[in-house]
Amino acid sequence: MSNEVNHQRRHFLGAAAMTAAAFQVGLASSAKAQPAAPSSSATAKAKARARMPFEALNQIDAGVLNVAYAEAGPADGPAVLLLHGWPYDIHSFVDVAPILASAGHRVIIPYLRGYGKTRFLLKSTPRNGQQSALAADMIALMDALGIEKATVAGFDWGARTVNIMAALWPERCTAMVSVSGYLIGSQQANKKPLPPAAELPWWYQFYFATERGRLGYEANTREFAKLIWRTASPTWAFDDATFERSAAAFDNPDHVAIAIHNYRWRLGLADGETKYDAYEEELAKAPIIIVPTITMEGDANGAPHPDPVLYAKKFSGKYEHRTITGGIGHNLPQEAPQAFAQAVLDVATF
Repeated sequence: MSNEVNHQRRHFLGAAAMTAAAFQVGLASSAKAQPAAPSSSATAKAKARARMPFEALNQIDAGVLNVAYAEAGPADGPAVLLLHGWPYDIHSFVDVAPILASAGHRVIIPYLRGYGKTRFLLKSTPRNGQQSALAADMIALMDALGIEKATVAGFDWGARTVNIMAALWPERCTAMVSVSGYLIGSQQANKKPLPPAAELPWWYQFYFATERGRLGYEANTREFAKLIWRTASPTWAFDDATFERSAAAFDNPDHVAIAIHNYRWRLGLADGETKYDAYEEELAKAPIIIVPTITMEGDANGAPHPDPVLYAKKFSGKYEHRTITGGIGHNLPQEAPQAFAQAVLDVATF
């Protein structure tokens, strides 16, 4: 890339890509299991905010995007960057943000490319969903906001993105919280087929590989997203208002293109951009992450996810894994906001 992002890095410890293999086994018992049940006052506050969106959004040009983001907490506080996944949005952190803000952190929650009011600056920019492009977006956002270092935290696409930020730009990351652990992948690793039972949860990835799938997602985006929410978090009793608050983010004109490209790129069915080739070459080595890290998993995650035992050695700095009990699914920050916020507060003091 240009001077938008500097990718000169320290030595990486090469390792065989492990993400695909990780999906072949089930979730092992965690190193530390923690209940997700919040206090009664926290529960009451969460219910009071259940239908409330973030009060206001900011917009800023950053890299190839004009990024829409919510912000909370003091402008001079230590920065925390919270990243959502697919098919979710910034409201996964609506109950996390005030906890972190009240602890003195500057909390930034951006819409990823293809979501909400985030837009590409140029029509000619490829609607590219490859993994390193999303991470480069977030480094560009930090640059635009004048943030030198931040604690980075996320789930789903957001977890993969913070993994990549910590791997390629560790000097920009104070610490990391990652739901489902180490999610850096590569097209080469994804060529290896999994056993049938492990392939089954990825049905939508193969659906999106077809033109029928693209048209189906375009025509039924909300219904598709709600199905994913229900299967990925089988015990989460979200209501229609909670879903619709997030589903509005899928009205972004580039949402379908970004989502489809992301999954096609993973399978090697769509090309990325050459300016990201150097990043992908490094990521294909499954680099070790050196920044302090807490990984998390819900005990009822219905989405494909690796076994914590398989990725523990991918973190060479201070590290801890937490499994959150109580029927917590894939959208861990929204289902267990107190536990997620506590992890961010704890890792920042490692």
